[in-house]
Amino acid sequence: MSERIEILKQKISVLPETPGVYQYFNNDGKIIYVGKAKNLKRRVSSYFNKKHDSPKLNVLVRNIYDLKYIVVESEEDALLLENNLIKKYQPRYNVLLKDGKTYPWLCITREMYPRVFKTRSVIKGADYFGPYSSSWTLDVLIELIRELYPIRTCKLYITPESIASGKFDLCLQYHIKNCLGVCHGLQSVEDYRRMIDEIKEIARGNSHAVTDYLITQMKQLSSEYRFEEAQKLKEKYDSIVKYQSKTIITTVSDDNLDVFSYDDDEDAAYVNILRIAKGSVVQGFTIEYKKNLDETPEEILSLAIVELRERLKSNSHTIILPFMIDLPLKNVELIVPQRGDRKKLLDLSLQNVRQYKVDKYKQSEKLNPEQRATKLLKEIKERLHLKRLPKHIECFDNSNISGTNAVAACVVYKSAKPSKKDYRKYIIKTVEGPDDYASMQEVVRRRYSRMVNEGAQLPDLIITDGGKGQMSVVSQVVHDELGLDIEIAGLAKDDKHRTSEVLVGVPPMAVGLKPNETLFNFLASMQDEVHRFAITFHRDRRSKSQVHSELDVIAGIGEKTKAELLKSLKSVRRISSASEGELQKIVGKRRGSIVYNYFKNKIES
Repeated sequence: MSERIEILKQKISVLPETPGVYQYFNNDGKIIYVGKAKNLKRRVSSYFNKKHDSPKLNVLVRNIYDLKYIVVESEEDALLLENNLIKKYQPRYNVLLKDGKTYPWLCITREMYPRVFKTRSVIKGADYFGPYSSSWTLDVLIELIRELYPIRTCKLYITPESIASGKFDLCLQYHIKNCLGVCHGLQSVEDYRRMIDEIKEIARGNSHAVTDYLITQMKQLSSEYRFEEAQKLKEKYDSIVKYQSKTIITTVSDDNLDVFSYDDDEDAAYVNILRIAKGSVVQGFTIEYKKNLDETPEEILSLAIVELRERLKSNSHTIILPFMIDLPLKNVELIVPQRGDRKKLLDLSLQNVRQYKVDKYKQSEKLNPEQRATKLLKEIKERLHLKRLPKHIECFDNSNISGTNAVAACVVYKSAKPSKKDYRKYIIKTVEGPDDYASMQEVVRRRYSRMVNEGAQLPDLIITDGGKGQMSVVSQVVHDELGLDIEIAGLAKDDKHRTSEVLVGVPPMAVGLKPNETLFNFLASMQDEVHRFAITFHRDRRSKSQVHSELDVIAGIGEKTKAELLKSLKSVRRISSASEGELQKIVGKRRGSIVYNYFKNKIES
């Protein structure tokens, strides 16, 4: 595999599985392809994990030397952003929009009696909603609005003077009750404007009038067994629900904006810019700064703004910021938005800078696994309030059935990784019957007494597979009897035998961890591992016990004969059901007959 593909696959491995737009660059750093994706990681991976049937696609892949992406909220936003970027950069391998056609908007004029219609051109003097990535969806929306509201469809220029003079005649729309005759003043301006206000709410996605109307109509049609008509309305309903909300990828504003966001950690700061040209997102870029001193976020953001504007050759006169800074730029307005489209653009930029930081973490963890382990151990120390970093952790579990074949197991984790060579199994020797507490004390006493005597390195943390009771009996041995300075935690389970909470301290207190947290999942996986190890050992012991009870009581049969039979027939059940001839072929005539007669007599008795 070439170095180019290796580097690309490394970047792809940390891509988010979210909607977005990806950009491919050639060896000269020029954008050669822009694409949209419902799942960025899956879509981009598909270019590199096979040879394609299309020669053009193979040529594209051979020319990809770098990739970047912008995450968005939905597939629809990805579609619109892809359109913006293709128009802006006209990449070589994209199908270009030669006619310059753009997406449609819902237009509401600002006349005395406003009109409502679809348009692809945006001019001042009207209110616009959208854009809509589906023209059919907008047509459906307008059709439903006209079913709900008797608004005019004519293009007449209506004024108080034209109404008073009777300049216009009532048309067919009035007679079929699709209009209330505004050209003759038969509907008041206030009543008509009330309808327009409600339509604007629908266009903003803030009203359920359309969807409620459709649901009512669907129920009515279904009750009348008109299922085909109801299905058509359902298709309209699904489309409106999916598309009617407003996107911020393209707005009606002619603004040229630079939108900046900021995020950081202990070692680095990250700044993202979204460039808005004539109301459309046309570029996204994130840079990283290594912290050297105690630089404030304001200082780093100021440096990044100057750097990014110079690098991207931006001369926008408006800059959107997450917090106010002192930036002496001439003829530039700094804004920290609290609501509206600009706040949504800031949120989108924040989403991208946070995703960039997550990707950097993932990439560094792949290249340096020790870094991930150290981070996890630091989190365990902080969240469990431990005195030292738990580089060496040991976890215990018991396993028995009604006290029979009682065993225990210890799994060892070093630097947050299983150290399987240090795993230990224990047969319970001093406890009679099912007593988990006494069994746990025996095992812990045996393990740490021996480690102390041998001068072995003791663990930093002991984890018990159980709650307060298990922690208490372990503490009695470790702290009271042996006098060891080892911290103890417990993993309690719910009634479905799933890890439910983490306990630590004396007396034990629950640590507020959520099931979806990395730390919780790590500790739960440790509990699963010790349970697996203990239960496997217990099954092995049980199996050997069953073999002993069946074969070792047969007079004249020794270990060698038993081993030969098990090697050939695998189990006692198969040995007991084998014919005399089969057994004699395996262990000889005399011993075969002894085994056969033993099981035959057992069945007959």
